[in-house]
Amino acid sequence: MTVSEILARARDKGLRIATAESCTGGMIAVRLTDVAGSSDVFDRGFVTYSNAAKQDMLGVRPATLAAHGAVSQEVAAEMAAGALANSLADIAVAVTGIAGPGGSEHKPEGRVCFGLAKKGAEAAETQVETIDFGPLGRDGVRRATTTHALNLLAKALT
Repeated sequence: MTVSEILARARDKGLRIATAESCTGGMIAVRLTDVAGSSDVFDRGFVTYSNAAKQDMLGVRPATLAAHGAVSQEVAAEMAAGALANSLADIAVAVTGIAGPGGSEHKPEGRVCFGLAKKGAEAAETQVETIDFGPLGRDGVRRATTTHALNLLAKALT
């Protein structure tokens, strides 16, 4: 599904979208807003690169960051929920990961955690997943992450 089709599907359903991005630095929001007329569907994007921004803008709990680290499904879920709570959106996608270069044995380059939350759903219903894209290079990981996040939105809108 193209970005235009994602926006049209959201428009048809009367839904608004928000993004919460760490490793992509706003690339998902850019792709959505590249389409003319997207303002009636795209509400806002949060670029929360630092842990402080995740806490301040999205309400990610310090205890979650301490227990699981920024690159975790738990943080991705709280980011998605926080994007909903701090916007007029009905659906939010969140990403946090290691774009590279670098990483560690436990959190290698290319690991990205995704969260997708819908307004009115229970926290337990927030969709989370982790994908290891591998060492594609910083640009490659960010592009793959953006594409996957858009695909998650597309699936959620079908």
